Amino acid sequence: MAESTVSVREARAHLADHIDRAEEGTPTVITRNGEPVAAVVPIADFNALETAADVLLSREAEAILARGGPTVAMAELLAGLFAERAEGGA
Repeated sequence: MAESTVSVREARAHLADHIDRAEEGTPTVITRNGEPVAAVVPIADFNALETAADVLLSREAEAILARGGPTVAMAELLAGLFAERAEGGA
């Protein structure tokens, strides 16, 4: 099935329909002022994208380590993440 494209207004008005289509395998691209900004996709597609991103990041990290790149202790990583959240106001 081909994807459909709708405005934010249409997506709001018929969200349940777009979710039903996603369950059936058809994604819906949502636009704002004619520009794509979001999508309602089948959960299997979303999960596949998440898995692919994890694999890519893992490969990049392995390549950096293989070249003798820097490592970061877990405590440093967590401290950095919490500092970013504090700065962002989250």
